[in-house]
Amino acid sequence: MSNLNELKNVQPLQDFDWQAFESGSAVGGQSQEELEKAYDETLNKVQEHQVVDGTVIAMNKREVVVNIGYKSDGIIPISEFRYNPELKVGDTVEVYVENQEDKKGQLLLSHRKARASKSWERVNAALESQEVVNGFIKCRTKGGMIVDVFGIEAFLPGSQIDVHPIRDYDQFVGKTMDFKIVKINQEFKNVVVSHKALIEAEMEAQKQEIMSHLEKGQVLEGVVKNVTSYGVFIDLGGVDGLIHITDLSWGRVSDPHEVVTLDSKINVVILDFDEEKKRIALGLKQLTPHPWEALDANIKVGDRVKGKVVVMADYGAFVEIAPGVEGLIHVSEMSWSQHLRSAQDFLKVGDEVEAEILTLDRDERKMSLGIKQLKEDPWEKIEEKYVVGSKHNAKVRNFTNFGVFVELEEGVDGLIHISDLSWTKKIKHPAEFTQVGAPIDVVVLEIDKENRRLSLGHKQLEDNPWDKYEAVYTVGSIHDGTVKEIMDKGSVIELEKDVEGFATPKHLVKEDGTNPVVGDVLPFKVIEFNKDSKRIILSHSRTFEDEQRAAVADEKKVAAKKAPKKEATPTIQNQAASTTLGDIDALAQLKAQMEAGE
Repeated sequence: MSNLNELKNVQPLQDFDWQAFESGSAVGGQSQEELEKAYDETLNKVQEHQVVDGTVIAMNKREVVVNIGYKSDGIIPISEFRYNPELKVGDTVEVYVENQEDKKGQLLLSHRKARASKSWERVNAALESQEVVNGFIKCRTKGGMIVDVFGIEAFLPGSQIDVHPIRDYDQFVGKTMDFKIVKINQEFKNVVVSHKALIEAEMEAQKQEIMSHLEKGQVLEGVVKNVTSYGVFIDLGGVDGLIHITDLSWGRVSDPHEVVTLDSKINVVILDFDEEKKRIALGLKQLTPHPWEALDANIKVGDRVKGKVVVMADYGAFVEIAPGVEGLIHVSEMSWSQHLRSAQDFLKVGDEVEAEILTLDRDERKMSLGIKQLKEDPWEKIEEKYVVGSKHNAKVRNFTNFGVFVELEEGVDGLIHISDLSWTKKIKHPAEFTQVGAPIDVVVLEIDKENRRLSLGHKQLEDNPWDKYEAVYTVGSIHDGTVKEIMDKGSVIELEKDVEGFATPKHLVKEDGTNPVVGDVLPFKVIEFNKDSKRIILSHSRTFEDEQRAAVADEKKVAAKKAPKKEATPTIQNQAASTTLGDIDALAQLKAQMEAGE
């Protein structure tokens, strides 16, 4: 109703030129051009591709309307203001004029480009002045986050988000936070920011205050901040301390997670601290008495205890019989066997064992244990089980140049001397006869209980074949043999299985003057037989040389029978005087008779 009254009171201009208005030539005595010029002068002079200040006059969930004093307002997507969630109507913002008028007659503005056009100068200035800047966390990336700072994508390392280790990076995406620019790579236009640096600056004063009141032995409450393989970091309310893994429990700890959990509250004791380096050493086990002090006073040497293997070494195993109370089982106390072996051959971590206490030192907190003592010492009744002359099966353990060490049972070893391996074979090294790990039958020859030694034999399982060979290979007998091996000093001749003889080079020459080769089968004459040293000396050449000598001897005998009887040999008088002509004749006659006899 009031609007109607206002319209009724409006009076028309008396001098308004309606004809000029209709023709468009003039309005109120002014030309069209003059009016347009006057209107344009009331607007800001705006040029494209420049940055100007504008005022937010309206906004909704999608767009922001900005007035820059131009004939039309610009509309900017609200996503370009994500870094500034506090934006409101009336705020002044920088905008970039992209186009004064698009196809729809709309002014095109961009806030993102406005920020980007000056952002590099801003970040450099912020680095120099250590200014705190505002940034929007856009997304995650490898090793950290991407942050929008002045329209530039800066990198926020994961370690620089907070003073506490971050386990969930996604919770920061989409948040706006304050940052400090810590590094700029001018060549690659890379910017690194930190939020942690701001927190540390605030906490530094707080740390100084806390450190000034610390005392050794003081018990404080803290929160488990981080768990590592070497220990646990505790937040003491602005300053961190470390509980080393060895100070978590009196017992052995392989993983700190077994003792503490993240974000839990625990009491700790201050063991040491360095005010300059801001390092605090904390302890958890020190809040309880040492387990050795609570160890049963009645436990003594000779008692049997049960425990769990917690650590293995080549020389032994550590067994925990109570939390924080350990004993060492040396490898020598694991078995009655005297072989050098590793403790891993008997036990492993986690094994539940029963052992006998061998030594106990409460002052030094040391204990040695043994498990072989739970079994009977096999050498106590060695004469009853391994009677001299008894036969047994053993296992080859190792070799030496002089024999074979075998194991009859765990803790009972014996030696077979190389000379007791075979009656017939000439063995240079035991490896020619058997191998490690192989079974072998033995006979007990001798027992040395004091030194824990058994002398064993293998060849004694059979009768001595040399008793039989003594009757077969008599001196002068001839046997066929195979040349098995040829050496400089002679050759090995195989007479039969497991029976070998030896022939020197001069006894190997054939009748035609040549030498035999390996594999040749020839007749050999026994020229020496020694049962004790198991030696047979042979000769091939004697087989035909002796026949030749025998034939010559026979011929001599025949010739001697056919020859006339010998005349009396003239006597030569042996006188000191010089030889006479008669003596020379007598010598000549004797020589002639001897030659005729031959």
